[in-house]
Amino acid sequence: MDASLAFPVVLSLRVAVVAMLLSTPCALALAWAQARRDYPLRRFVDAFVLLPLVLPPSVVGYLLVIALGREGPLGSLVERWFGARLLFTPFAATIASAIVAFPILVKTAQPAFEAVPTELEHVARTLGLGPLALFFRVGLRVAWRGVVAAMTLGFGRALGEFGATLMVAGNIPGRTNTMPLEIASAYNAGDDRRAWLYVAILMVASFVVVALAALLSPRRARP
Repeated sequence: MDASLAFPVVLSLRVAVVAMLLSTPCALALAWAQARRDYPLRRFVDAFVLLPLVLPPSVVGYLLVIALGREGPLGSLVERWFGARLLFTPFAATIASAIVAFPILVKTAQPAFEAVPTELEHVARTLGLGPLALFFRVGLRVAWRGVVAAMTLGFGRALGEFGATLMVAGNIPGRTNTMPLEIASAYNAGDDRRAWLYVAILMVASFVVVALAALLSPRRARP
């Protein structure tokens, strides 16, 4: 494959992988807390987590531009400490992908954690396990199928992110042009062959993601 054709594929995979590395720890911790803790703001947190899925991508992108820009809280901090800008970089695309994948990670993993028998937790506590050990040695061990399914779906969502990425990373050839952005560019340029290449890759990747998530989902016992 030509280097210019391969670059969006490699970049998209790298962005999705790093986005998952950034979002998965926090998402699983929140999913575990939502599944096991009852507190006054629990429903508010549930609603807040789902916002990136409900809000238009342009709104998510605009908020990220404000946060990552030179005058924004995160952008100004990075520029002052490291002398680098976040907007219109691959890392900006990664942040956008991590944010849109976060709700899928949380809401897919949460039912898996809710299905962990509370009796196992009580036994583990009597054996002296603390909260962290309880999460890793009981929660993850029992709910691993649902957790992997959540990570798979989150990866697929991060791989296909378009709207917010376009606003915060732009579509700079050889720098920030992920596959979804490249499809739009190829369509606008009338290059159907190039567009179909990335459409086919993303369709195959999406099918694999959905099929794997279905295989990992808990099987219901037949009557």
